[in-house]
Amino acid sequence: MYKKVLVVDDSALMRRVICDIIDSDERFRVVSRATNGMEALELLRRNKYDAVILDVNMPKMNGLELLENLGKEKIETKAIMASTDTKEGAKVTLDALELGAVDFIHKPDNVNDCRADSFKSKLINILLAVTESEHIPQYGKTKPKEDDFTNKVIEMARKHTASVKSSKIIAIASSTGGPKALQSVIPKFPADIDAPIVLVQHMPKGFTASLAERLDEMSKVKVKEAEEGDILAKGCVYLARGGKHMNIIRNGSSCMIHYTDEPNREGVKPCANYMYESLANCDFDCTVCVVMTGMGADGTEGIRNLKNKKKVYVISQDQESCTVYGMPKSIAQAKLSDQVVGLEQIAQEIILQVGVTK
Repeated sequence: MYKKVLVVDDSALMRRVICDIIDSDERFRVVSRATNGMEALELLRRNKYDAVILDVNMPKMNGLELLENLGKEKIETKAIMASTDTKEGAKVTLDALELGAVDFIHKPDNVNDCRADSFKSKLINILLAVTESEHIPQYGKTKPKEDDFTNKVIEMARKHTASVKSSKIIAIASSTGGPKALQSVIPKFPADIDAPIVLVQHMPKGFTASLAERLDEMSKVKVKEAEEGDILAKGCVYLARGGKHMNIIRNGSSCMIHYTDEPNREGVKPCANYMYESLANCDFDCTVCVVMTGMGADGTEGIRNLKNKKKVYVISQDQESCTVYGMPKSIAQAKLSDQVVGLEQIAQEIILQVGVTK
């Protein structure tokens, strides 16, 4: 049985192109079309869809307003945003992900580029991962919760941090559902966490800088889009730039960021496997690897190779809290996980592993 899809876009040409791509795969069928959010909302009130491909800028009701209404009316569906790569487009995409959209597809400015095989395969892969996931998104704005238990964990870490120092690093990988999930992890870190944090989130060029800015605004630790030559410092998160592979290399007694431009690996760029494997050449006493929500298997090969050479502790996100249980599932099936925990527990477990500075 095919999955039912609703396509919402005010451009007749773009609607036709996206519908043709979806209908070319027998696993999916576009059963409804809408030209704005108001039309889409009426359709969603009356019908059930396995996924919605949703444009942002539309008359009468835009994509963000539709997501807010889905939350108010408690309508269950899975929205995938069609986004542009402008700075404003990146900001609005992150707004949409915070409102509950499960993923986004970068929509090229040129319609002919939408007919390219790379765009077609990406759209179908996202649709497949999202529609097969058991995750039910919650739409609408949510206020960050004060986490009393995490605060207690931080105080406990301050009291019991060992006087004999060891050098540690936290290496996080995430993909589909990651931008929102990271907001339940990074802001919980104390400013004096006793490790630098390196992070690969699968996103195109132009989106990672906006994500870093947003996480930085809500966090005690510093969050930045990693730059070539950055020296790793404790209490700082280095987010890999979209479109490049981030490696960690030795620089005297320190380690620093180095970008490379190899082809896509695991179909993505940046690829977490490169990040994990590069850590084998660094002098950290322990690497805490964290694999969160996302489709595919990025991270598994890299962590396996790293674990053969270094002391590694692996935390993977559980199925129940994942938007898409792909990357963490691959880690668990490869028997690489030391812990499998829910999203809300990830920060606590990381803090317990690395401690705080004294």
